[in-house]
Amino acid sequence: MSVLKEFKEFAVKGNVVDMAVGIIIGAAFGKIVSSFVGDVIMPPIGVILGGVDFAGLAFTVKAAAGGAPAVVISYGKFIQTLIDFTIIAFAIFMAVKVVNALKKAEEEAPAAPAAPSREEVLLAEIRDLLKERK
Repeated sequence: MSVLKEFKEFAVKGNVVDMAVGIIIGAAFGKIVSSFVGDVIMPPIGVILGGVDFAGLAFTVKAAAGGAPAVVISYGKFIQTLIDFTIIAFAIFMAVKVVNALKKAEEEAPAAPAAPSREEVLLAEIRDLLKERK
């Protein structure tokens, strides 16, 4: 089997397409959460803490010299990223919890009893005929 044919079979499988859709939706969800944290959550927190802009919080390691930019540690952006991660992780946790609950409910549903086999039906008929003869 050629490599091209194997790749084609791999790329058109349902799981790969589902995974690609999940990645695209996940990236879009990440952007929404980042905007939510940066534009909705952090400004009120900054006001409560005395008008601090978290995105601007940084520690200067080395000041700008000549044409070289300053070396800074932007811990405010890091705090925002941690909050983003926490929200996304919680959302994924809730989604997995719902899926697991649905799977558990599906597993606990009693299965319908299997129909008797052809042999069992014939044996039951023979039994019934023998009972009638007596």
